[in-house]
Amino acid sequence: MENGLNTRVLLVDDEEDFLAVLAQRLEARNLTVSKATCGEDAVDIVEKKDFDVIILDMSMPGIDGLETLKRIKLGHPDAEIIMLTGHGTIQAGIEAMKLGAEDFIEKPVDIQELMEKIKDAKQKRILVLQKQSKEEIEKILKSKSW
Repeated sequence: MENGLNTRVLLVDDEEDFLAVLAQRLEARNLTVSKATCGEDAVDIVEKKDFDVIILDMSMPGIDGLETLKRIKLGHPDAEIIMLTGHGTIQAGIEAMKLGAEDFIEKPVDIQELMEKIKDAKQKRILVLQKQSKEEIEKILKSKSW
């Protein structure tokens, strides 16, 4: 993923300045970035568009990061989600992982660390999609009476 080719990322954070700067930093590394400033918008966007990785803030007004994580995972159980927080607690991180988050990172974000986590999450997503494709092909082959 050195050049970020075909990596689609959704950033979700209510701090608009932070969101803009992080999006710009990821786009400079050739990632395709979409943004949402609240959990409700993130859930709607995920219903309409496919992402390799979702970077989701824990603390937001309206539905918080954990509730947003639950809602996204409900419709997209294979979504790769990295939780992001400025006030991280071990308990919140454990809860996020139990709900299906791929990883957890604290603000201020170290861009190299985030890029590594994005790379790992995308590789995991590719493996999941390959497995699903293989299973689908096997299912089709079994259903045909050649």
